[in-house]
Amino acid sequence: MWVLPVLILLLPWCIMGQQSATDGKTEEQLLNSCLDGMHHKQVPGPEGSLYQQCSPWKDRACCRGNVTEKMHQDQLFPYNFQWHHCGQLSPACERHFMQDLCFYECSPNLGPWLVKIQMKIRNERFVNVPLCSSDCNQWWQACKDDLTCSGNWGKGWNWTSGVNQCPRGNQCKTFKKYFGDATNFCQKIWDGSFTVVADTEPCMTQWFDGLNPNNAVARKRATEIVQASAGELSATVSYVLLGVGIFLGRLW
Repeated sequence: MWVLPVLILLLPWCIMGQQSATDGKTEEQLLNSCLDGMHHKQVPGPEGSLYQQCSPWKDRACCRGNVTEKMHQDQLFPYNFQWHHCGQLSPACERHFMQDLCFYECSPNLGPWLVKIQMKIRNERFVNVPLCSSDCNQWWQACKDDLTCSGNWGKGWNWTSGVNQCPRGNQCKTFKKYFGDATNFCQKIWDGSFTVVADTEPCMTQWFDGLNPNNAVARKRATEIVQASAGELSATVSYVLLGVGIFLGRLW
């Protein structure tokens, strides 16, 4: 009977249809991958030394030392993005944005939160990375009285000059006017890259001394993804095989 071989051949196709962005990756693959971006390495590794605000990542980084040095020396490097679009940011606010940029370029812990996109500067981004509320509050306190002209730095800019300029019709106001509070700021500044969680929950920090505390957070999430994927695969296989059994039972 030809029906059974055909159904078996269709089984992998049915299962593949259930794959998400992280399906099929092992825990170690999720933990040893870098964001697919213009200046990122393919896999994280030691750098010996990284420049200033990027230094916490030197033992295991997705960035290179020369990139972090240029980041600190050239305001428009690496993406022609101008933080100071409404005048010079305060030193404290600028320091936090540099730590954020170092996190984006250097963190080896983002694999479990990567999704595919299509942009000139990158083929992936991270979404909903759990950011510790204490980190968020410090960033907010440093920047809330500084000026910006956008409530979402991830999109909507005027790029006609080659450098981001204020969206047409937008005025320069304080971060507090645009975002309201710390949570909205951290979750909306980069279009959903972060979600703010209590420090008592597994959460990421953008600055640390010594061992990287984000390793444990990434491993926990990677384990959850792999276990969930295995459960979905098992359920899909059971469902398809049940359908095969019912179908064959009717034929026989």
